[in-house]
Order: sequence, then structure tokens, then C-alpha cells
Amino acid sequence: MRVICLIAAVSCTFVASGVPVAAQTVLVEAESFEQLGGWVVDQQFMDQMGSPFLLAHGMGTPVDDARTVVQLPKPGSYRVWVRTRDWVAPWKAPGAPGRFQLLVDGQPLKTLFGTEGALWHWQDGGTVSIRGNKAALALRDLTGFEGRCDAIVLSADRHFRPPDEGAALATFRRKALKLPDTPPEAGEFDLVVVGGGMAGTTAAISAARLGLKVALIQDRPLLGGNNSSEVRVHLGGNVNLPPYPALGNVVLELDSGHKGNAQPAANYDDEKKLGVVKAERNIRLFLNTRAVGVEKRGSRITAVIAREILTGKDLRYAAPLFADCTGDGTIGYLAGADYRYGRESRSETGESYAPETADRLVMGTSVMWYTEPSADPVPFADCPWALAFDDRTVQNATRGDWNWETGQNQDQISEFEAIRDHAFRAIYGNWAFQKNHSREKAKYANLRLAWVAYVGGKRESRRLVGDVILKQQDIQEKREFPDATVTATWSIDLHVPEPEHSKLFPGQEFRSVAMFGKKEPYAIPYRCFYSRNLGNLFMAGRNISVTHVALGTVRVMRTTGMMGEVVGMAASLCRKHTTTPRGVYTQHLDELKELMSRGVGKQ
Repeated sequence: MRVICLIAAVSCTFVASGVPVAAQTVLVEAESFEQLGGWVVDQQFMDQMGSPFLLAHGMGTPVDDARTVVQLPKPGSYRVWVRTRDWVAPWKAPGAPGRFQLLVDGQPLKTLFGTEGALWHWQDGGTVSIRGNKAALALRDLTGFEGRCDAIVLSADRHFRPPDEGAALATFRRKALKLPDTPPEAGEFDLVVVGGGMAGTTAAISAARLGLKVALIQDRPLLGGNNSSEVRVHLGGNVNLPPYPALGNVVLELDSGHKGNAQPAANYDDEKKLGVVKAERNIRLFLNTRAVGVEKRGSRITAVIAREILTGKDLRYAAPLFADCTGDGTIGYLAGADYRYGRESRSETGESYAPETADRLVMGTSVMWYTEPSADPVPFADCPWALAFDDRTVQNATRGDWNWETGQNQDQISEFEAIRDHAFRAIYGNWAFQKNHSREKAKYANLRLAWVAYVGGKRESRRLVGDVILKQQDIQEKREFPDATVTATWSIDLHVPEPEHSKLFPGQEFRSVAMFGKKEPYAIPYRCFYSRNLGNLFMAGRNISVTHVALGTVRVMRTTGMMGEVVGMAASLCRKHTTTPRGVYTQHLDELKELMSRGVGKQ
């Protein structure tokens, strides 16, 4: 029996006033605009709200207009709907900082968008008269403070209202965009790697160099994940260590060599990572493509369905082997893999660092930022909608590093947009107070807010369960596993909300502290790198089979990059011997050890 699991199911046909919607209604996805201007594409929350959207990420300065031209069925009067939200409404904050206008043929509609509703919805823009068969549309940001537009509908039927969410919205999108019900094949592959962070990138390179045809699917325009210029976290951990010193050579090929978080974009050398991958003739790279579903037969995945961010088109990626390097364990979750979320109890794991009672606290998401000096004073608007500060609570800071961290007590998947947005409220509110109201505001007069991440740097969410669940005792007691692979050198580094900060901002923390547990270098068993209940799923990255405590040492990116190298090697043995990831352990472990001893790096 074949089972298809999708983020959103689709099944119905839409008719308004007895006429098919597609005949008189035009849907314009904002991310498909011909010119984005200063708006950026934000796809981090597609699984929750159904689509990527455009974000006016101006850090307080209105961004340039996004522009496009659309074809209409006929001239005439059109009802306008814009899918958007007031992003600070969940906090009942005043001011609607995400305000923007929609211009049709150069004229702004009377409605200000992004001013109502805590949830994503279609805001009514009234009617507009259009003289020709084409209309020029423009999104005009009014604030520079994170306005967001998902899509625009122009309908000649003034009674038509697009569906707001779920399966109905997904079906409307597909029908309006005339997308096929069955996604076409993307190609023939031996291994499909989903996620283009360090782990996914090295997994694809390793497998490709050992002869596999690989699809590497990444939902951003860049590779590297948290080490890209979008997030700007430096690579942590060491490489080229016993028992397999050749592991890490591929990581070195991708490593810019720069240290430090929240530094200028060039320090993270996005082009270097892209160049290494594009040089591999066995890799087909699919950037701006997000996995939205899987197909299964029994306990095996048969295909991944992934959507092109900018066009909405789905493609089907079939293969005998898959690697979940998404961080969130998305492929495993969709396919029914066993997984864990949050902290296990001490009674369950025996870990001294575990809490007495299990809970859903996780390490949070960092939204980092920095300022630059200016020759002249630089104003910054007050932000009454942001988190409120005074001289007692202000964070006297000119940059925000890893410890500007949010969401430890929230769901890092279902609540991720609110987690990221709360970081915005903290950063902008604190900076506005420092610039305009602090007793020391003169210190900040000639500083400009130069960079704020809008892609959140996530540390922890789902952890997929393998044949071994690595835990604290294994690491600190240096338990010897026969399938030892990647050596982790980072301490057991666990983040929690900073206690004194929690007193100032109870329930709204945005600063964390690291709790370090000592350890010596320790080799992670291979059995942490494949699912225990899905027969052909590997995983590499922060979603491998570990407890919350053990995650503290394996999650840094040079370490996860080495995981990817091992997964690529194991995948080559799966193809060579027509076996499974588990079969590599039970029948071909010595051969995997030989591959790890040789390595696949070019350095």
C-alpha cells in the first residue's frame, strides 16, 4: 500500500457565482514578483501558514518597492484581497509596524495593509477599476519594520473571497496557478538529501564522490544553514581527529576559516560552498526548494515531494535512499519516524544534567544583529509596539550574539514565526530605547543598526530516534561503541533562559545562558545516523538520535558536517550491496570503517 503524506492535502474545486474561479480571478503570489526591490523572500513558516511570503526587512528604514505586471482576463472592476497580518497583534501591541500599501497602475489603494488580524488572513482592499488587460502592481513598505505580504487576489466577482487556510487554501492556490495535481518527476537519483546546511551539503558531496547520483534540496538560495550569511554562526568543533582523522576533509573544503558570529557577510563565504557543490557532476542542486511531503510504501520512503519557493510548482524526488538533514526532522516526521522533542526526565535516562520531570524546554533560536559607526547622528524611530524597556531593563549593547535567544519554552516548529518575531520586538525595542531615551543615549547617537538576521538560527527541535540514542553517560564515561565514527569535541553546551533576565521579562525572555558540562573528545556511534523504524532514512545534523543533554555536544557545525560525510559513505555501501542503513552496521561495518579511514576530501 502506498501512503502519501503532505503538509497540506488538496481535494476540492472552487466555484463562485456559478463560474470557475480561474476564469475571472487572478492569484499573484508575492514571492513571484518580477522585481523584489528591498523585500526579501521568507519561507521559514511555509509548513504552518501555507506559503512563502515577502518581508519588508528594513530595520526601521522603508525598503524599495516590489514590482510586477499581471495579465488579467479583461478590463473592468476587480475586488482586491491581500493575504497579510498585523504581526504584533498576538501581543496586543499598538501601532501596526508592518503597514504597507498596494499600488495598482501607480495608484495606491486606500486600504493600509498589515494593520489588522493576529493570524494570516485575506484583508479586503476594496475595488479597483483597471482599463487594460494588464495591471502593474507594487508593494510599498511604509515603516521598514517587517511588513509581510503573502499573496494578492484580483477578482472580477465582487462576492468572491479566497479561503483563509488549510486544504481549501492549498486547493485554491493550485487551481488558480494551474498547477498539476500530480507533480512531475525531478529525475533519477540514488540518494535524496533534504537540507543544505553543513550536514546535508557534506552528505551530498560524500555520496557523489563515491559514485551516487544525488539530489540536494535546500529551501534557501544559499547553502550552509546557520553558517550562511543569512544567519552568520561560525563553525564550531574540531575535525580530523581519531579514530578517523580523514573525517572532516570535506568540511574543510567548505570552511571559510573565519571565526566569530554576527560578522560581515563575506566572512561566511557563501560562494565557496556553492562552488564546491556545483563542481560535483553527480549532484543536482535544487535551491529555493522546500520539501512539503513524502510518499511511503510500508516502512520505506519512496519519494519526497518538494515545492519550488518562487513558482509554487511541486516536483517528485524518487530514490531508494533518503537523508533528513533538515534540522527539524521534517522528512522523518512526515513519514512517521519515531522522534523526541524536549528534555527527557532523569529517571528515564539516568542523566545527571536532565531535569527531574520531562518537559518541552529546548535550546532556542538566535536572531543576531550588529551596529556600525556613522560620521553623523543616525535617528531611529520609537517602537511603541516593541518590547518595552527602561533604564533598569535595557540591554546596553551594540551587537547581539548567540545569547540573544528566544523560544526555549515554545514549540520551535508550530510557533516559529512568533519566536522569530519576538526577537524582532526585543532588538528593535531595546535599540529604540538606547537611541532615544537612555541616560546614555549620546553613546549611541552615531551608531547605525547595520544588520539584523531575519532567518532564525535554530538549535533544537525534533530529534529522530535511531538504533542507539546517545546520552550523557555514554559521552562522559567514554563508552566504546563498535561503530564509533565522528568525534565530537564541543563541551556539553546546554542553553536555558538567563535566570536574572527571566525576572525582568517573565515569559518573554530573549537572552540565554550556556551551562557547560565537561567532556573529552568522544566518537558518536553510526547507529545514531539512521531511523530505527524507517528502513531507508538516514539523518545528519542536529536531528540525529541523541537525548536533549547529548545534543549539547554534537550540534555544532564542524561536527554535523562530519556526520554528513559518514552518511554519504554509508549510502554508497547501501547501493553497492543493495542493503539498508541498518544493514551497513550489521553486515558491512568493516567496509564503512575503511571508507572513513580513507575519507573523500580533496584536501
